[in-house]
Amino acid sequence: MIKVSVMYANQPDARFDHAYYRDKHMPLLKQRMGDACLYYTVDKGIAGGRPGEAPPFVGMCHIFCESAEAFQAAFGPHAKEILGDIANYTDLKPTMQISEVVVEHS
Repeated sequence: MIKVSVMYANQPDARFDHAYYRDKHMPLLKQRMGDACLYYTVDKGIAGGRPGEAPPFVGMCHIFCESAEAFQAAFGPHAKEILGDIANYTDLKPTMQISEVVVEHS
């Protein structure tokens, strides 16, 4: 199993609409990817590692798929639409990483 992490760095004066991201963007992604997206999570940054420290990321999602190839095959045909929707909730540029999940439950 793989996890695709899409992370938005916390920057001063950046716009990030968490409600739109949670209620519109991620359901759009799931609908377009279909069963290739096993499930996803959405995170909202609330703090850094030290008391009073801002979170390094304002928001992120994690998309779980059977393989990188399954993700790419399902995301690719809809990439223009999904990526085009980013402007509706943020002016930040996302950072993306694909990881192998080595422990899912502990």
